[in-house]
Amino acid sequence: MNVLVVLIPVSLFLGALGLAAFVWTVRSDQYDDDRGNAARILLDDD
Repeated sequence: MNVLVVLIPVSLFLGALGLAAFVWTVRSDQYDDDRGNAARILLDDD
């Protein structure tokens, strides 16, 4: 039972850290790729 006192806060901290990292990547526009593979396949660059 004493191990839960340690594991629950650690897991909450790691979850919050992962969420903060995801929010940071979204706000810094790392997922905005207008000329990505989906658009690049439609272009004919011969």
